[in-house]
Amino acid sequence: MKTQGTPKPAEGSDFESLVVTIVQIHQQAHDFATKAVNVGLTLRNWFIGHRIVEFEQNGADRAAYGESLMDALSQRLAAHSLPRVTPRELRRYRQFYQVYPQIWQSVTPKSLEASGFTAMLPLAHLLPSSIRESVTPESQIAESATPQLIHCLSFTHLSELIQLPDDTQRRFYEIECIRGNWSVRELRRQIDSLYYERSGLSKKKSKLSAATHAEAETLQPAQIIRDPYIFEFLGLRSRDVMAESDLEDALLDRLQDFLLEMGHGFCFEARQKRLLIGDEYFFVDLVFYHRVLKCHILVELKTTAFSHEHLGQLNTYVAYYKKHEMTPGDQPPVGILLCTRKNQALVEFALGDLSNKLFVSRYAVEMPKKQEMEAFLKQIGKEIGHEG
Repeated sequence: MKTQGTPKPAEGSDFESLVVTIVQIHQQAHDFATKAVNVGLTLRNWFIGHRIVEFEQNGADRAAYGESLMDALSQRLAAHSLPRVTPRELRRYRQFYQVYPQIWQSVTPKSLEASGFTAMLPLAHLLPSSIRESVTPESQIAESATPQLIHCLSFTHLSELIQLPDDTQRRFYEIECIRGNWSVRELRRQIDSLYYERSGLSKKKSKLSAATHAEAETLQPAQIIRDPYIFEFLGLRSRDVMAESDLEDALLDRLQDFLLEMGHGFCFEARQKRLLIGDEYFFVDLVFYHRVLKCHILVELKTTAFSHEHLGQLNTYVAYYKKHEMTPGDQPPVGILLCTRKNQALVEFALGDLSNKLFVSRYAVEMPKKQEMEAFLKQIGKEIGHEG
């Protein structure tokens, strides 16, 4: 992990040297802590995958569970308050172990002790002797590379890589991701843009690589801590780490109070509500349930001007809630998109399928008026020093 902006001690100033030294201590400790969390989480998920595979192959009562193993295991682990143990995640851990079976073999006790991860050493007794004691030729080849994977890439990176079916393709992205210190979003973008295939067809591979890395988004330490796997592993709430900016956080604080006070019937449910859609997580800024309208109200706040991408994003959330969260007696969910910039406040209501005329009528009466919302955004923007 790269440390950015590390200052150099000023010469001839004892006080300045003290300041710079403390800054360096903090940065180095922060980097170490971040790396420790990364390695701990990755090894945790690898060991879980290993134990699942071992049980499936050698468990005395494995036949009793069969295809229901992941569901049964998920329920029992959730009862112990373990994070990220849905059947989908357990299958991901199993796949992680199957794709990278030699990770522990390359992470030797000596390297763990040198890195400060001695807490993981007792887990070695869970491994079969073939992994604990022998090193195959294949693992010797990977020995110099595998520690880089768990020290330089987050588990979210690795979750993307294990989906690649070809070993050579996966190794290509491993090397390029580590070399360029790519963020997870950048790794996804390069995979989606067929960087591997384009590189194979390119006659000037070095030139393509240089251009790719020059434009790539690099991983920052703050992004690692905001990784959903990381903050759940640490027992943090979504709100603790997911706010996009101080401005947005301040607006959400006031907006929540405003809707509860002015929007009769609003009952607060969640903030930064996490939705798992496919293999990706998304976050809805505010979720309410309206006791009069009998529907969910999803609120997205953008501190920029309106764009069609914003509308599409909220429409996706509304469609998700309509399919997965409606219960008998509920009306279709409603989406509210708030955008503010340069004295403009755009409010888009009713992104759901509000075909029931009675409901539309009640909706118009019970929801805050557009003018009220625009005035609220303009007032709060001024109060917090935002030009809006």
